[in-house]
Amino acid sequence: MCGIFFSLSSSNMIPPTQETCNLLKQRGPDSCKTHAFQKDIKGQDGSTSLLSYYLTFTSTVLSLRGDHVYTQPLVDPATQSVLCWNGEAWKIGGERVQGNDTEDVFNLFLQAVQFESKDATERLVKAIGSLSGPFAFVFYDAVHSRVFYSRDCLGRRSLLEGFDENGNLKICSICDSSSISCFREVGTEGVYTIDLERPQDPTVYPRELCQIQTLPWSSDPSPSAGHIRKPIPPMNTSLPTEQPPALTTDSPFVKELESMLRQSLELRIQNVPEPPNYLPGKTAKTAVLFSGGLDCTLLARLSHDIIPLDEPIDLLNVAFENPRVAAAAKANQQNSSSPSISIYENCPDRMTGRSAHSELQKTCAGRTWRFIAIDIPYSETLAHREQVKRLMRPHNTEMDQSIACALYFASRGQGTIQSSATDPHSHPPSYTTSARVLLSGLGADELFAGYGRHGVAFNRGGFQDLISEINLDVSRLGSRNLGRDDRVLSHWGRETRFPYLDEEFVAWVSRAPVWVKCGFGLPETEATADIDSEKLALRLVALRLGLSKVSREKKRAIQFGARTAKMETGRSKGTDALS
Repeated sequence: MCGIFFSLSSSNMIPPTQETCNLLKQRGPDSCKTHAFQKDIKGQDGSTSLLSYYLTFTSTVLSLRGDHVYTQPLVDPATQSVLCWNGEAWKIGGERVQGNDTEDVFNLFLQAVQFESKDATERLVKAIGSLSGPFAFVFYDAVHSRVFYSRDCLGRRSLLEGFDENGNLKICSICDSSSISCFREVGTEGVYTIDLERPQDPTVYPRELCQIQTLPWSSDPSPSAGHIRKPIPPMNTSLPTEQPPALTTDSPFVKELESMLRQSLELRIQNVPEPPNYLPGKTAKTAVLFSGGLDCTLLARLSHDIIPLDEPIDLLNVAFENPRVAAAAKANQQNSSSPSISIYENCPDRMTGRSAHSELQKTCAGRTWRFIAIDIPYSETLAHREQVKRLMRPHNTEMDQSIACALYFASRGQGTIQSSATDPHSHPPSYTTSARVLLSGLGADELFAGYGRHGVAFNRGGFQDLISEINLDVSRLGSRNLGRDDRVLSHWGRETRFPYLDEEFVAWVSRAPVWVKCGFGLPETEATADIDSEKLALRLVALRLGLSKVSREKKRAIQFGARTAKMETGRSKGTDALS
């Protein structure tokens, strides 16, 4: 995980503010460096300077690939081309990357633009299209005086852009503190490019110093010039011509689903480097954002088959003191003779988390599963609220804050290890996870129809409406979820990885007909009679792996499971803007 800042000005060098620099260092604690220079644009006679550009690149690095820290920005001594890279290139051209991916990506880009020619941009387009993995980058092609920047086609890494009040362009992993009002998410429609040899016409765009062009993603296997090959095909929209068969644990799709998910996980959790102060057999390299729900528990269960048995896996489970819920519970307790339960242990995600933890212990003999109970008092929520709002910008709704708050404290990984949830006299030791790699189940609900609205869509318009709803959810992941989540989760110097959003996995799921992913419209069997239709294929994989209780867990949004939603009394809605 890395932090990126880039500025382009026609008046002076514009470095990140100190606040922005500090937040970027939180994302990338292993190194921080700035590279800045002036680029003079000459007239046709080659001697007259028409315009000067000032380019500033700042990168921070969380080192998770290779055998040492690769400091960024990378600068090519021969051409002075520059790369700021925040991502994981798991594969290039279908081949797994061994060692550090940043250097491989930089060399790939340099080879594409090394010669002065009209084909350089087209070669770079093909190079970008050969990358598999989450990424955001800013690349300066010094040979042709062009700037390129982008997020991957799903938007799994944060990148924001905006022109400040003086018309200067800023691109940053987080919202730069001096330009809060103008920042927006970099779109996931393509790669964006600026030709510095062709300055913006000030009569058309008086406040902006450059023209930004888009090189769009294309699902065509052989895209036309100026288009980038998109690794994910359009969703299969076919409708059944007869009654689809029931899904079972032995259905071919369910078996292959387990295999595909396992392959995605292997890329993300094999060869994770040792974190600082590593102790073999005691220190965790990997942790799971763990609510005890289907998606995250399935990742934990499959991780058990991949990670060496003597390596602990941390399960990060967050629960909040919600004063509105606590007040209601206190009133109910006064009228009850039952023993009181901790407000944290009574959180829905804490209860499902402990249940799933118990099932993992039973099905995965010999593994040390550390259940980290992360209890957040209301006072601590208030103390960090402005920081959370700062990180999630430009998102600014009540729902954004509820989700971001839960992710922020879960990623911090600071809680206690409790051996018993029921012993009120126990004093569990404090613990902060050492893991720098976190696993998230994000994407499963969108791909496999896991939300309640998917059932509503099917009841309203059958498979056709269900397909449209799934398509909409997947298409807006980058703008609604992933950028915001990356900014919040990365604040503690950890990288979150999304196995359900691997390109090959998403492409495979997208090609499959909708009725093999979920149980809507399918006949019930004895084995599936008490299992929900949402995400039925994943539920059956969980059954195959011995997770009987987990396979039957209901879907629950994180803000309700952890109780970060509606902490104050009132009639606020999730879509309401924050003050």
